[in-house]
Amino acid sequence: MNSIRAHAPGRCGIVGNPTDMYGGSVISCSTQERAECRISPGGSGITLVNGEISQTITDAAQLKLCGDMLDIARSALQFFDVDPARTNMRLETATTIPMRAGLAGSTALLAAIVGALDAYLGLNQNSYLLAENTRRIESGVMGIVCGHQDQHMAVFGGLNFMNFAGKESLKQSKDEPLATIEPLCNRCTPPQLLLAHTGIQHHSGTVHKSPRERWLAGDPDVRAAYARIAQLAPAGKRAIIEGNWHYLGELMNENHEIVARLGGSGEANDRLIQAARNAGALGAKLAGAGGGGTIIALVEDFQGVTAALTAAGAEQILVPLPQPGLTVEIQ
Repeated sequence: MNSIRAHAPGRCGIVGNPTDMYGGSVISCSTQERAECRISPGGSGITLVNGEISQTITDAAQLKLCGDMLDIARSALQFFDVDPARTNMRLETATTIPMRAGLAGSTALLAAIVGALDAYLGLNQNSYLLAENTRRIESGVMGIVCGHQDQHMAVFGGLNFMNFAGKESLKQSKDEPLATIEPLCNRCTPPQLLLAHTGIQHHSGTVHKSPRERWLAGDPDVRAAYARIAQLAPAGKRAIIEGNWHYLGELMNENHEIVARLGGSGEANDRLIQAARNAGALGAKLAGAGGGGTIIALVEDFQGVTAALTAAGAEQILVPLPQPGLTVEIQ
C-alpha cells in the first residue's frame, strides 16, 4: 500500500446561509486554510493521531465515539466498516482551519478523511457522493445537526452558488435530489473578502438546533425569515456576475439582520460586524456559528477595515479565496 494524503478547505458563507438546512440556496467561498489526512501502511491495527492525541485501535469496539478530536476519524471508519483487526495503518490528521469558528473546520477534516479512505478502499466515488457521504457521517454517526453547505464546499472548493432544493428533510433518502453546484469564481471576483474570528469557539450544531425545531414546528416567523433568506442567494449570484458589489453588500447585511432577529448572532459577532460597517465595509455578516465564531466582510479598503476589526477585538483576520476542493494524492 502506498501512502495517501488528502486535504480539503474550510468555507465561509457569503449570503443565503443557513438555508442549506431548509432547501434554500447559498453562496459560499473556500478558505485558504485546509484540513489534512494522511494514511500510511504499517503497525498493528489502526493508529489514529491528531496532534498530541493518539490511539491504537485493534478491535471494532474501540471505534466507539469518545468526545475527542479522534471521533472524526472513528466515525468515518465506522461508516466505511473498516475492521481494525484486519487493518494495519496509521491515520494522521491536522488542520490550519480555526476549529469551532464557523468555518466548517470539523467538516473539512472529515472530508479529508473520507477522501483518504475512499482511495485506501478503492471506492472511486465522485464528488457528489463524497459530499453526501461526508454529511451522512456527520449527521448519522456523529449526531450533528447540520445542513449541506459545509460538506459540498469542502469537496468542491471554489466560490459557488449552491442550490439545495428538495433536501430540507435532511434525511438524505435515496430519491432525494443531489445538490446543484454552480462555480462563480471563473466569472468574476469580489473586490475583497475578509474573515474576522472572535476567538470564541462555538459548535454550529448547537446554534442550528433550536431554529430547526421551530421551523419543523411551523413557527411562522422562522418560516418567513428563512423563505426571505432563501431569496438572497439568487440575488447575490446576479450581483456577483454583474459586479454589483454594493448590492451584494446590502444582501449580506439583510441576511445578517434576519439571522440576528432569530437569535442566531451574539454580542461578539455584532461588535465586529458593526466595526466593519463603520469602517466602510460594503457588507458584513456571520460566516457561520452564531454566538461566537467568525464574521465575513466585503470590503474595498482592506487595511482600514482590518485595523477597525483588530481594534474591536478580532483575534484573527483571514482572507478567503476560491481554492481547490478535496484533493487526494497517492504518494
